Amino acid sequence: MHPALYWIRRDLRLADNPALHAAARSGRAVIPVYIHAPAEAGDWAPGNASNWWLHHSLRAMADALAAHGLPLIIREGDSLGALMDLVAETGAEAVHWNRLYEPARIASDTRVKQGLKAEGIDAHSHNAALLHEPWTIQTGTGGDYKAFTPFWRACRRQPEPAPPLGVPADLATTDGAHGLTGSVVPSAGITAPLDALDLLPPSDSAEGLQSTWRPGEQGAHDRLEGFLEMALAEYREGRERPAVAGTSRLSPHLHHGEISPRQIWQAVQAQLARHGAEGDRLDSAEMFLSEIGWREFAQHVLYHHPEFPDEPLNPRFADFPWQEDPGDQLLGAWQRGETGIPLVDAGMRELYTTGWMHNRIRMVVGSFLVKNLRLPWQAGEAWFWDKLVDADLASNSLGWQWVAGSGADAAPYFRVFNPIRQGERFDAEGAYIAHWLPALAGLPAKHRQAPWQAPAGVLRDAGVTLGVNYSHPLVDLKESRQAALAAFEQIKKGA
Repeated sequence: MHPALYWIRRDLRLADNPALHAAARSGRAVIPVYIHAPAEAGDWAPGNASNWWLHHSLRAMADALAAHGLPLIIREGDSLGALMDLVAETGAEAVHWNRLYEPARIASDTRVKQGLKAEGIDAHSHNAALLHEPWTIQTGTGGDYKAFTPFWRACRRQPEPAPPLGVPADLATTDGAHGLTGSVVPSAGITAPLDALDLLPPSDSAEGLQSTWRPGEQGAHDRLEGFLEMALAEYREGRERPAVAGTSRLSPHLHHGEISPRQIWQAVQAQLARHGAEGDRLDSAEMFLSEIGWREFAQHVLYHHPEFPDEPLNPRFADFPWQEDPGDQLLGAWQRGETGIPLVDAGMRELYTTGWMHNRIRMVVGSFLVKNLRLPWQAGEAWFWDKLVDADLASNSLGWQWVAGSGADAAPYFRVFNPIRQGERFDAEGAYIAHWLPALAGLPAKHRQAPWQAPAGVLRDAGVTLGVNYSHPLVDLKESRQAALAAFEQIKKGA
């Protein structure tokens, strides 16, 4: 039989991979191909941190495929053109891939499917990324959901997710019946090496990423296993503490498709079956699964509102009176973690170093940017997009519009996170601050949240000199909160 192309995108795993499974099950030789086409993401081509992750995840995927006797073919350029070239080179008669849901990707995939079918090629797309695709969950009137809770209730009324697929058994053979023979493998001379994609940032920028993460399917499952054993039972409380390992940190693995929601769902159910599905353990498990639901909700909102990454869902916020910021001085201080507000600065240093930020801290730094500095949420969204290893267009947009008060199921605009109170509540000992801001580590815990309020002698004994080794506050928290609320009243009156 003529071979089938398995077109890899953000589905960098062998197990529970519907496109790979379908290609293998067809009885054809399977040719895995990754096509590097960032332009097809429109205005949202992956940022530096995402590209770092992609490089290492592709390396892991290539090694996993090689263990089954399959090479990973890498090409660059227009996806349809590259696929048609491979069809001509290999005689392939089918192409399988897993769907993506960003507006630009949907448009590109539609063009690819139409182009392949016009040439008589079987073209099949599959769902590998979601429990429920965005169009399958509808309100009673057939519309889309604007609030998470009813959306998630509707999801939970659906049948339980199907068991995840295993690694296709057909991949284990290289006898020519299902595996590749030399006659169908594209020649090495026309296969781009991974390094040629130039995905890696400068080495000094990657040090923190390298020491924090292990991209790849095995790394994803190791992280899930560790979370289930060590943190799931206390997740409901532990997820709020940025100084402890209380969250799964699976978001970058999910975004790049190294693990699927169905695999996570099944693993949680198995954990409950082993240790008991009751009390605090059950509550924590339900809370964790609802975070998978938030990811689904984000994709639902983006699918139904493709303008969501750029424009406020609530149109009256289009006229919000943002503060002028000549030379991006305020924005730059926020980006560098030099606002003089320790919990905010600690979060921004964590982001810059590790490519990740605790969710509680994401809300705090987002609120500070949008409400205390009164800078557009799109500026924060763009910075996160470049710096996060889990930079997902739907989730990033949902998060920023949530904190801005302009999006789906958003926090009310009058809710302004006070970084001092948030620190006292969720980092009472200041351990998170001390870790990411070592200049403040010598301060007593009660002064780490607001060092400008500490007595001069305490600062001196701790070696802290405001304006020298730690910044003065960029704004007064109370005054800037009042200014934000006054700005909100302006757009309320104009509604």
